[in-house]
Amino acid sequence: MPSYHSKLVSEKSVGNVALLPFRTKFRGPIQSYPVVNGNDAEAQMDIVDEALFYFKPNVFFKTYEIQSNSDRVLIYLTLYIIECLKRLQRLNTKEHAHSEMHSLAISRFDIPGDPGFPLNSVYAKPNSAEEQDLMRQYFLQLRQECGLRLADRVFETENQRPSKWWLCFAKRKFMDISLAGVGK
Repeated sequence: MPSYHSKLVSEKSVGNVALLPFRTKFRGPIQSYPVVNGNDAEAQMDIVDEALFYFKPNVFFKTYEIQSNSDRVLIYLTLYIIECLKRLQRLNTKEHAHSEMHSLAISRFDIPGDPGFPLNSVYAKPNSAEEQDLMRQYFLQLRQECGLRLADRVFETENQRPSKWWLCFAKRKFMDISLAGVGK
């Protein structure tokens, strides 16, 4: 069975990472786009929705064939979701989850080209300092929005306890890679 790939296309990119628009409440290089009226949920999916939707089946793959620059964003978000789940498994309330996801999102992180970035072989280094800053801001905005939406999904149960059906994936490693460096 093949892995799931992003269906989104972007004309803009930095390095070889697509700059995909998504709905967001956070400031950054991507302006939130409006929700389209209609019943077609797939038409309204943005890259964060795709990452959360495809996370559970994709996390089992040891290899992943990159078909577009949008897939690189999907890979990054899948790895980030695993880091989020590791933090969420220790928490008991949605409020604590939101604050923990915010602190994780704004903590120092590596981008392609940095020595600590685990996928430098498949991500291109930004060409200039401006592109590097744009990529860092884009990843920061993605991390903030993804963490918020993930916390809402993990704690959407009736008793406001974390969902075991999400937390059971905290120990998985997508492609045998972790965004956290050795010893973190």
